[in-house]
Amino acid sequence: MEDENNLRLQLGESRRWVIKIGTALSTNEGVGLNHAAIKRWSRQIVSLMSSGHQIILVTSGSVAEGANRLGWEKRPHSLPQLQAAAAVGQMGLVRGWDLAFEESGLQAAQILLTHDDLSDRTRYLNARSTLSTLLELGVIPVINENDTVATAELNLGDNDTLAGLVSNLVEADLMVILTDQAGIMTADPRLQSDTKLISYAAVDDPELDSRAGAGGVWGRGGMRTKLRAARLAARSATSTIIADGRDEDALSDMSKGLPVGTLLYSKREKIAARKQWLAGSLRVSGILVLDKGACSALVRQGKSLLGVGVIEVRGQFDRGDLVQIFDAEDGEIGRGLVNYSSTECAKIMGVSSSKIEDILGFAHEPEWIHRDNLLVESGA
Repeated sequence: MEDENNLRLQLGESRRWVIKIGTALSTNEGVGLNHAAIKRWSRQIVSLMSSGHQIILVTSGSVAEGANRLGWEKRPHSLPQLQAAAAVGQMGLVRGWDLAFEESGLQAAQILLTHDDLSDRTRYLNARSTLSTLLELGVIPVINENDTVATAELNLGDNDTLAGLVSNLVEADLMVILTDQAGIMTADPRLQSDTKLISYAAVDDPELDSRAGAGGVWGRGGMRTKLRAARLAARSATSTIIADGRDEDALSDMSKGLPVGTLLYSKREKIAARKQWLAGSLRVSGILVLDKGACSALVRQGKSLLGVGVIEVRGQFDRGDLVQIFDAEDGEIGRGLVNYSSTECAKIMGVSSSKIEDILGFAHEPEWIHRDNLLVESGA
């Protein structure tokens, strides 16, 4: 119990949260948006941001809102109808959140993602950079799956999964999934009346699999998809809280470390999880050779890699590819995701970041490899 209390307090004070709100909550039982609930959550999110939290919101409801606007009483099943409903409903969904945040003087930004955006490394870096910039500007990213262009093969399947992948993308400290249930129960409450809430468990506990149920008509996920999303988020050492979004103070109570919902904690260390991903998930596409000053900045000072310290570019690679980093004696000191292609790197090698735009006509980032996408060998 003491471990749970301590972890809840730590997570309540943690900086970066991904908050997912499902269709059953954001709509009136699938019929139009629940604007009163959206305003209530927006006020809590504004309060969290005022206390130093960074919030990324993943919201469902575009298909249900679109179906309502089109006069449909049932969720469509064909892909073209789903995409049409999403296109119509997205207008209302974003407008609802934008107006709610505008009342508090905050800006919101719409981001639509597909599986392809998060599996392609160039798009991955673009999405990560955009989200980081929005958070630095104090803007609230409002993310939804891009149902309008997604195909059956690329469809993420549910916004629980999307929230888990976004948590990986931004290395969130906490993922919050708000649903119409108290959390994960010891048994399906629709089938048994004597169920109890599981307050605290390791996200990889195999016993959790037997506790998860299916989803509703308008939503695409149940507890099973929420558990899977929590395990996805755990790849970046992100813990998850699944809680009842109908509780008007759920988010505020979480920030205070109160026992809300089911806490699924990750045992992984954030650096170790990042290291595993960089080291094992991607094929190395090229090599950057650095001078002594740049090597020292990376190894001893924990800096990002700048082009001014690069003395040689080897191989052919694109933006977002994984490259090795060598010293002048061909000793590997690290690897990371590069922000420029090999052709571009050859043109801006050895020059300061301020000159990149003059040479290339554009500048993706001032860094060739940002420290968040950089793994430096501990023995280097």
